[in-house]
Amino acid sequence: MTPNYSDLGFTNILTSLDGPVLVVLMNRSKQRNTWSGALSRELQKVFDLADRDDRVRVVVFTSEHTAPAFCAGADISGGWDILWDPEEEKEGPHAHRDTGGKTSLVIYRCRKITIAAVNGHAAGVGMTALQLPFDLRFVWAGAKLTFPFVRRGIVPEGMFYNYMLPRLLGHSRANSLLLTGATFTPESPVIQGLYHQILPTREEVFPAALAFAKELAATTSQVSIAVTKGLLQHPGNSVEENHILDSRGIRELAETDGAEGIRSFREKREPKFTGTLSKDLGSWFPWWKQVDTKHHKSKL
Repeated sequence: MTPNYSDLGFTNILTSLDGPVLVVLMNRSKQRNTWSGALSRELQKVFDLADRDDRVRVVVFTSEHTAPAFCAGADISGGWDILWDPEEEKEGPHAHRDTGGKTSLVIYRCRKITIAAVNGHAAGVGMTALQLPFDLRFVWAGAKLTFPFVRRGIVPEGMFYNYMLPRLLGHSRANSLLLTGATFTPESPVIQGLYHQILPTREEVFPAALAFAKELAATTSQVSIAVTKGLLQHPGNSVEENHILDSRGIRELAETDGAEGIRSFREKREPKFTGTLSKDLGSWFPWWKQVDTKHHKSKL
């Protein structure tokens, strides 16, 4: 059953399917698009649906460019308690799973191309869960970007700060961003490498991201994207293991979208990939052990 994205009862986000591109728009401008538990749950649901919907090839996430901020961070006006799950609290601190991390994992695991169109200022979770797990990021040159956790007395949430950020930018730049809590602009050499494109005005960010999303949706293979993301996120432990993994990927795809890729190249035309994740991904995917974070017992 394919979802009707305009009729899912969301209040914190607005969703629309533009051909093969799913657009997800934050709907909390009056709250400066601050993070809440309800926003987290809605994002988890929509990215999980997009992952399983063969119609969707690319997801673009953004906010209204007229909003005060792309995301001003977590709504902590009432304290940190709003971010705790009462059921987890009953079991103890070891059972806590932060909402930013939960959402980041769902976005990161989405097998479609994901794009964040950052058309405003971003702080805290607006820099983690709402940017780092995405495949590509577009940003407004005038945006003020900050990782303020050490200035709020807590540690970076969303695990993509401490795990992914050093891998995306290197440990030295991650140190500058995380240990200072300072504010940067996208063109700073410390953070510039995070972005696929930096646009001069807020109004240009989403249209540029959407145009790129449509181009990718029309010219890339859904199945190839999923396997390539898997290889990037879950490589083997050695060059030999990676050789085995990518060899299997090439062999599996050669008889589906790979065959169309060869035909279109020979015929000098754009490819028409018809492979879908529900039919053509194969039982060998995923090849890695998936950890159930919800029921995993921490030893800490």
